[in-house]
Amino acid sequence: MARNFPFAGIVVLFAITLSINQCCGKSAVVELSENNWDLMLKNEWMVKFYAPWCPACKNIASTWDEFSTWSDDLGIKTAKIDVTTSPGLSGRFFVTALPTIFHVINGEFRQYRGTKDLNTLMSFIEEKKWQALEPVSAWKRPDSIQMSIVSYFFKLSHFLKELNTMLLEEYGLPAWASYAIFAVATILMGAILGLLLVCVIDCLFPPKHLQRTSFSESQGQGRDQGSGDDIRGDELEDEEISSGSDKEKYSGTDTDDERAEEKASPPPSPRKGTPKGGSPTSSPDVRKRKARKAE
Repeated sequence: MARNFPFAGIVVLFAITLSINQCCGKSAVVELSENNWDLMLKNEWMVKFYAPWCPACKNIASTWDEFSTWSDDLGIKTAKIDVTTSPGLSGRFFVTALPTIFHVINGEFRQYRGTKDLNTLMSFIEEKKWQALEPVSAWKRPDSIQMSIVSYFFKLSHFLKELNTMLLEEYGLPAWASYAIFAVATILMGAILGLLLVCVIDCLFPPKHLQRTSFSESQGQGRDQGSGDDIRGDELEDEEISSGSDKEKYSGTDTDDERAEEKASPPPSPRKGTPKGGSPTSSPDVRKRKARKAE
């Protein structure tokens, strides 16, 4: 037993020293919020999104604090963001699960999906395994305009949730009454936004002004057109009658001339074999004229 005492004492002394170092080691975790989150756009960061009520977040809390003590050795900065106090940032990074860890270097964002133990986190930085990960696409970058709009929607949802809790707990309203209030408010907001959208569209694309005619005016225009057609029809009939009379005149003069020529011409001489005082047996060779029909 005496021989084993020095070895046992060394083991106990090492354990005490290690525990003292862990207790005395100060956490270097930086608390980020919606006011100072843009600090991570410079240098290299490891950022954790968590919530106080999340069990998985509580399990890695000590590991994350210990990982932050190695920040200076690894040349990085370690931060954490509480989504309950900064809902806008959860919208910017589109956080859908907790805890969520992001690696950020010089404005490039990559989501860490490995195990959350100390050795894996340290090797991820030391061996630069983050280079094998694809950065977040441009349209999902937290510092883009579209993700800024998404952050406002997350803020609005968080505000409505707190308002619902206040109505239920502080004012004692039943759940159906709270839902009815939110439904009416949603309908009113939709109507207002729709009206604003219509006004904007009318300003950007003004409608063409068309001349509208009443039913009586349209009937009057139809009558005017009908009378114009009648007048045109009468004119056509008059023209046809006048042309017909002219043709008849020309045809009458032709018949008078023919009759005068017949009177002036001598009667035909009788042929041989014709009885005296009788009519000739054969008809005289007289060309018959056909009356010209009036065109």
